[in-house]
Amino acid sequence: MTETQEEFKLSAADLVAKVKELIAAGNARRIIIKSETGTSLLEIPLTLGVAGATALALLTPVLAAVGALAGVLTKCSIIVVKNVPEPEAPQEEIRGE
Repeated sequence: MTETQEEFKLSAADLVAKVKELIAAGNARRIIIKSETGTSLLEIPLTLGVAGATALALLTPVLAAVGALAGVLTKCSIIVVKNVPEPEAPQEEIRGE
């Protein structure tokens, strides 16, 4: 598996909604919230296989912390770390002579 990162820049008002959206999607492995200056403020490790409403219920305390951060920030960025399966190598046909 290959690890990829996506970065979203957004206002603090949109922070909680975006984090909920990313958790519900279920394909993120880790979410990192950074300030405008690039300082890492919060890292949220996500368990593989837990997605949707179950993940949101389990992460309610984390979402409360994200909401508190949104109260003191004006702009921030979210970095989403995902595991992406590597493409399979093409199979060669075996031909008999």
